[in-house]
Amino acid sequence: MNTVDIQWRKSSFSEQPEGNCLELASHNGDILVRESDEPDRVVRTTPAKLRAFLDGAKAGEFDDLI
Repeated sequence: MNTVDIQWRKSSFSEQPEGNCLELASHNGDILVRESDEPDRVVRTTPAKLRAFLDGAKAGEFDDLI
């Protein structure tokens, strides 16, 4: 996978411009996740798994981790 051709996106809540943040992209039907300070380490997941995670995060299920 050539990550140069992928359009990475990050939250407007992330530290700007070079702050540490998570970046997401869509590629061949998968969702890719990486940290801006380690761009060569990419985690691949599905839209359904990301949706389940985001729903849990919105419900506060992970608030104790931060």
